[in-house]
Amino acid sequence: MSATTTPRPAAKDRPAVRTRPSALASVGGQNLSLIGALAAVLALFGILNDNYLSVSNMQVIAEAATITGLLAVVQTVVIICGGLDISVGSQAGVASVVSAMAFTSAGANPFAGMAAAIAVGLLIGTLNGLVIVYGRVNPTIATLAGLAAYKGLAQLLSDGRAQGYVLNDDIFVFLGRGKIAGLPVMVWILILTALAAHLLLKYTDIGRNLYAIGGNDTAARLAGININKYLIAVYALIGTVAAVAGILLTARTGSGQPTSGSEGLELKAITAAALGGAALKGGKGGIGGTLLAVALLGCLENGLTVQGINAFWQNVAQGTLLVVAVVIQQRRNGERAVGLPG
Repeated sequence: MSATTTPRPAAKDRPAVRTRPSALASVGGQNLSLIGALAAVLALFGILNDNYLSVSNMQVIAEAATITGLLAVVQTVVIICGGLDISVGSQAGVASVVSAMAFTSAGANPFAGMAAAIAVGLLIGTLNGLVIVYGRVNPTIATLAGLAAYKGLAQLLSDGRAQGYVLNDDIFVFLGRGKIAGLPVMVWILILTALAAHLLLKYTDIGRNLYAIGGNDTAARLAGININKYLIAVYALIGTVAAVAGILLTARTGSGQPTSGSEGLELKAITAAALGGAALKGGKGGIGGTLLAVALLGCLENGLTVQGINAFWQNVAQGTLLVVAVVIQQRRNGERAVGLPG
């Protein structure tokens, strides 16, 4: 007698087995590495200097990292959609000068100064987007030109020196030195900006479209996504947030700064985005990793300063970290080494 067997259900008819992601998987390997590096930096400088881990010094680190954090958040967004903006530091410098000069010209009106700065930031960001889209200029080249042009513009407007004085105004003082629930106002602005960017990227069609554009712009175009519109909007967003960073720079330093305080911010922003997992080819990245990278850079920079190490080494450290971040990305993506057999 032949044995009878019960046929196995087809794969499509089998019940799906749901696996719950582990805590490690939900955090992500990239973020775990950053958390480990941050803990190591805090422990090292905490041992070397008793005051490093004090509440007052942590507040100094947070305030100093806020402006970099704002620019790194929007830099992450533009990198995700396959672009790059090297001019964010110069944009912040222009906005800082404009906010102080408009404040003074309007009879010490802080809202006039802020509105003028945001309008200029929006205009500059939109101009970058238009040059990239309709001029068909590579984003790196277009914003590299913007880096020089906007830096020159800030110097021309200010005659190369700090402008205005805003520390006698309650609004600017509140922005630069005020606190809400124990946290500096500047930090709250970064938190809200980062939260808005995170929600936009993760939970909206706009965010999904940005990832699609960065991942494969040809497929995104065939899917009906208006890539030009998205690119212009993203660069306009960068200009606007850079203007907010410029306003905070003015509030923190007490005057409009054409270059001091804004120079080098573009490198910090790109380094933080790359360290946080934003793939420079586009299509990958997140705000959480970027914030961890901003915290790591801020703690490292402050630690080197507290230890009295030459400030030039901070630039060496930033450049090294950027190269390390890109190398890690290339290895993870399985990219073939240039000039070597695959």
